Amino acid sequence: MSDEARVDATAIADRYRELADEVRGLGGERVRIVAVTKTFPAEAIAAVVAAGCVRIGENYAQELIDKWEGFSRTNEPGSAPEVHFIGGLQSNKVRSLASIVDVWQSVDRESVVTELSRRRPGARILLQVNATGETGKGGCRTEQIEGLMSAAVSGGLTVEGLMTVGPTDGDPERTRNAFRSVARIAADLDLPEISMGMSGDWRMAVAEGSTLIRVGSAIFGERPPRTL
Repeated sequence: MSDEARVDATAIADRYRELADEVRGLGGERVRIVAVTKTFPAEAIAAVVAAGCVRIGENYAQELIDKWEGFSRTNEPGSAPEVHFIGGLQSNKVRSLASIVDVWQSVDRESVVTELSRRRPGARILLQVNATGETGKGGCRTEQIEGLMSAAVSGGLTVEGLMTVGPTDGDPERTRNAFRSVARIAADLDLPEISMGMSGDWRMAVAEGSTLIRVGSAIFGERPPRTL
């Protein structure tokens, strides 16, 4: 199936606007949507941007690079949304992403801080926190946040806030506790942005103080398999 055939721009626009209305009702203007276009083609970006979305999120470096070339080629200059990189970030990918990414949400170790400081001075970043303690999950431990923040500030980066992912099992109590913990740490560090909440738990995240929610399937529908 072609990229064009699997993108229903009208459905995407309708779902995005319904989501935006609900978000405003629950969180007001403080909560903003990052539309996660992982595995969806450049046409999906164009559809959600046309519906009024100004932020998209991507998880994979090469997919973003390839997709962004297609989006830039087929859309008017100045129409591009703000790009948030939300996936696991490898230091060796920073250089290739530096001209595309506006906000780096998944900074979780000093090697990435060092590379961003070298390749993208002044970059806007969020520090990713593993608030659930799950093994193999992205994010630094809560006790490492202050040290990582200090290294980032010393490196000339702009630390805007924290990012986290809820527990893999989706347990409501564990999810709420994780979100509440990250919001409390952000407040203690006087960081304004809190990125937490996805399609299945964004309402809980908003209730616990999220300012950025990362939503994909609730906007774009069933996610196609990754082919890159």
